[in-house]
Amino acid sequence: MKRFLSIVATSLLMASIATTAVSADPAKGQKIYLKKLKKKCGFNGAKMAAKHTQDEWEKLKEEGKLEDEIKKQCPNVKDLKDKYLDDLFDFFYEYASDSGNVPSC
Repeated sequence: MKRFLSIVATSLLMASIATTAVSADPAKGQKIYLKKLKKKCGFNGAKMAAKHTQDEWEKLKEEGKLEDEIKKQCPNVKDLKDKYLDDLFDFFYEYASDSGNVPSC
């Protein structure tokens, strides 16, 4: 019984990790930034992502303040579709100031 529960718990853990990995798409977030925000912000995605550390981007997303932060950094942005926010977060998180990664935009 203990082994069975261990297998079930491991399976659930792996499924939850796989689900979050599938939803994370920094490349799609980069495309959205280039298409929808770059001109309005006046700077490239690397500068935008580097405005915060990964922990700070994560905290903004958890508190539901990601869109507010984008509008704060880019006052010309009026409204963002909610469907863009997850991918934009993934992009900002991937290329945050403490990540060591540099996007090509």
